[in-house]
Amino acid sequence: MSNAWARGARSFRPGAYTGTVPQRSPDAMLAPTPTARLLAWLDALNAALAAGDAQAVAGKFQPDGFWRDFVALTWNLTTQQGRGPIAAMLQATLPQAGPKNFRVEGEASETADGTIEAFLRFETPAGLGWGHVRLRDGLAHTLLTTLDALAGHEEARGPTRPRGVEHGVHRGRKTWAELRAEQEATLGITEEPYVVIVGGGQGGIALGARLRRLGVKALILEKLPRPGDTWRRRYRSLVLHDPVWYDHMPYLPFPEHWPVFTPKDQIGDWLEAYVRLMEIPFWGDTEVLSARHDEATGEWTVKATRNGAPMTLRPKHLVLATGMSGMPNRPVFPGQEVFQGTQRHSSEHEGPGDRGPEG
Repeated sequence: MSNAWARGARSFRPGAYTGTVPQRSPDAMLAPTPTARLLAWLDALNAALAAGDAQAVAGKFQPDGFWRDFVALTWNLTTQQGRGPIAAMLQATLPQAGPKNFRVEGEASETADGTIEAFLRFETPAGLGWGHVRLRDGLAHTLLTTLDALAGHEEARGPTRPRGVEHGVHRGRKTWAELRAEQEATLGITEEPYVVIVGGGQGGIALGARLRRLGVKALILEKLPRPGDTWRRRYRSLVLHDPVWYDHMPYLPFPEHWPVFTPKDQIGDWLEAYVRLMEIPFWGDTEVLSARHDEATGEWTVKATRNGAPMTLRPKHLVLATGMSGMPNRPVFPGQEVFQGTQRHSSEHEGPGDRGPEG
């Protein structure tokens, strides 16, 4: 089924057809489509960007409009509201960032209140970007720009994926399993990782998968034994609070038959399988004790214990992916030292009927 056919099928309303084709007014037939109106705005935006005119670009926004940038222009996560702040951001970034060739990905749609929105593609000297825009009254209310791929370091996928086979005679050729075992035996032991990620929950694992696809040698350090243990150790009845389609991991979406709200042990098993399938270097039972950056060498010194044994890693980059719940916040209340009931953090609660070690 083509996308165009599917869009038409979704717009069909049962019972609406009466045997005659409804006639559109001449004005409606001549009115530009949402995509055509968006293309006109994009033409003006691209012209202003090509001229390096930050004020003109900002003028394509509503007075209280937003530009949210993820790395593409600012190499940071920033949000600017209003034409003045947007122009200031562009004046500081346009000479180096050079965004250009904004274009529609797919088709634009129009909501009941007249807002036109669509996904975008664009380019910078550094790489390729995705975007999303909402137009109101011909001006941008919101624009999101995010860098998706670095020029010269695009992910191998589709026609550029590895062949996985070598014809001919090659002495000492290693199998996939042998290469995987070699990496597990050397990365972090005799070979320093380029990136160390502290924390093996969804965020750390997703980043590990992305870096693996980019060919960056990254190592995840997790204090619990297995991927997914951060979920397995929570209370028995816990399920994810977001619908499953909000929680997809990169590259491998959850199966379509999964429940809308995923049980915590099911997501734990998925994360463990995901680490294995995506070939992500992962050290469990590893606790980070300290980390210090050396400006002279541009390296971090990360001290940790793995299975109780001391380890020292010297990566170029360190990422903390411990999450907002990585460290329990234990408040102090007056009188708790004499309270004779059970006191524990929610992360230690096992569910209904759990009365703690005191019974």
